[in-house]
Amino acid sequence: MSLGAEQLLIAYRSGVFPMAEHRDDPELFWVDPRRRGIIPLDGLHISRSLARRLRKTDYTVTVDTAFEAVIDACADRPETWINPEIRRLFLELHQRGVAHSLEVWIDGELIGGIYGVEIGAAFCGESMFSRRRDGSKIALCWLVDLCRRAGFTLFDTQFLTEHLASLGGVEITRMDYRFRLRDALSRSADFAGTPLTSGHEVVQRNTHTS
Repeated sequence: MSLGAEQLLIAYRSGVFPMAEHRDDPELFWVDPRRRGIIPLDGLHISRSLARRLRKTDYTVTVDTAFEAVIDACADRPETWINPEIRRLFLELHQRGVAHSLEVWIDGELIGGIYGVEIGAAFCGESMFSRRRDGSKIALCWLVDLCRRAGFTLFDTQFLTEHLASLGGVEITRMDYRFRLRDALSRSADFAGTPLTSGHEVVQRNTHTS
């Protein structure tokens, strides 16, 4: 199927999202999981080792400076659901200012990142990548902190992986997700207008001591 950006946004507002079987499959299909993964914006779990990593000053974080590079890095793996059609659609959403990326850099090298789309006060995380240890974890910690301060009420991860569960991700039912999404769509958030905070503040707000 061939979609436009507005159709894609309608789908996200309805609680469904597209995927491809693999990168070379030109077709997309709609996904509506019975169990949905989310990260509670006040429940991010940061281990002591990750907290120490966040406090280091050897990395920098940016927002929306390398969206195309982030989506390409997320697709650069043996198996991916990001095909050229999804790439095209998200680049269009990014140009419209509703799809965003957060990038982590070390010495000018992009070592981690995450991208997703905002609808109302919901941020739908699509994918993340890491080229060095903890690259994706750093990106997720900064993004969750940014979304919380920007007024988002829902951080959708679509599915719950072991990696996301270790960071505080949980599964909820489809009905619960639809309820939270409906509430988030009735609100607004300010992603673009919310500045990045410092890594130290991220740690202080979200450290989980267990």
